[in-house]
Amino acid sequence: MAYKKEDHYDEHITNPLTTHYKSVIELLGEDADREGLQKTPERVAKAMQYLTQGYQMNAADILNSAKFKEPYSEMVIVKDIELYSLCEHHMLPFIGKAHIAYIPNGYITGLSKIARVVDCFARRLQVQERLTHQILDAIQEALAPLGVAVVIEAKHMCMMMRGVQKQNSVTTTSAFSGQFEHNETRSEFLRLIAADLV
Repeated sequence: MAYKKEDHYDEHITNPLTTHYKSVIELLGEDADREGLQKTPERVAKAMQYLTQGYQMNAADILNSAKFKEPYSEMVIVKDIELYSLCEHHMLPFIGKAHIAYIPNGYITGLSKIARVVDCFARRLQVQERLTHQILDAIQEALAPLGVAVVIEAKHMCMMMRGVQKQNSVTTTSAFSGQFEHNETRSEFLRLIAADLV
């Protein structure tokens, strides 16, 4: 029996995307009907839907799905969260890590929900600066903590593969609210995300 992979995508989106990607391949000078490329337009159409699935996610719903009353009021840090996003200027990937902290004010959330919020905003056409603030704002609004800190470090393929072609550059962005706007708290957070504690 032949192998048959089952995918679940919206045909109303997949079909026109497939048509457009076939045209793109042909405009680039390739034969879209040759064996190696026959299924490429559909694969790309499905891949792009997967890579931009954040548009169908709601960060508040994610955080509220595991929101618990808890008197804990010290810093909670989830660091080294892998992220994969698409630069909205060239639709090329940028890849990196997010480090996120919040200081609870009566409520905590499931640790995995912090990582899911990163995906919620990373799986869109993005710029790193906006992504950083969207994550902070979502946590601040859903949990009303005493403060939130977000630092993202990423490598951008639009800088590595084209343009200036700088292979080793890393872009770092940060956003802070509440108690993290104070130097002492911010410094503690930055020290902890830099430390190898495990």
